Amino acid sequence: MNRGAIILCGGKSTRMGSDKASLPFGEEQMLQRVARLVSQVVEPENIVCVAADGQQLPVLAREIRVVCDRFSGRGPMEGLAAGIAALENSATAVYATSCDVPLLRPAWIDRLFELLGDHDVVVPRENRFHHPLAAIYRSSVLPRIEELLGADQLRPVFLFDRCNTLEVPVEALRDVDPQLQSLLNCNLPEDYQAALAAAGLGSELAGD
Repeated sequence: MNRGAIILCGGKSTRMGSDKASLPFGEEQMLQRVARLVSQVVEPENIVCVAADGQQLPVLAREIRVVCDRFSGRGPMEGLAAGIAALENSATAVYATSCDVPLLRPAWIDRLFELLGDHDVVVPRENRFHHPLAAIYRSSVLPRIEELLGADQLRPVFLFDRCNTLEVPVEALRDVDPQLQSLLNCNLPEDYQAALAAAGLGSELAGD
């Protein structure tokens, strides 16, 4: 299996109040940190960042490609389509993540790739809630994503219903991520401060 990864960066960051990809996190910015963690298990040349049109991203390793959503405001499925299309000739399966998970564990990504087997998708599930941006997708699902986008069916669960999907209870992943920190998105300023604290970084690094 040729591994790839997609980091979605094009959200509006409305609740945070500033672009999450560029938030300071120690000596890095948020996106730089997430890309570095992902690159521990996926070759940088097989990592794609999907940005909004005109969005300015932090400087990344030169091997990492940046592509843009074709249409804005259509959620993660649009970003998945752009990312998989950019990688479909070099990666048979991709890990998809948002840019705001600075406590992501590389072992988490490894485990999900290991679980893929003959499935099209491997997605963590927490009770009835899926985590589509902490999941593995075969590149071969791109036509199904395109069909759903064309029908304005933008929720990832529609894709899961159409594919051979393995739903993994999050409790089964605690051996690689005991506190499930790979699922902790920084949506609000208080989430960001909590992530800084968990990483042993002071809030003054956020510019306070």
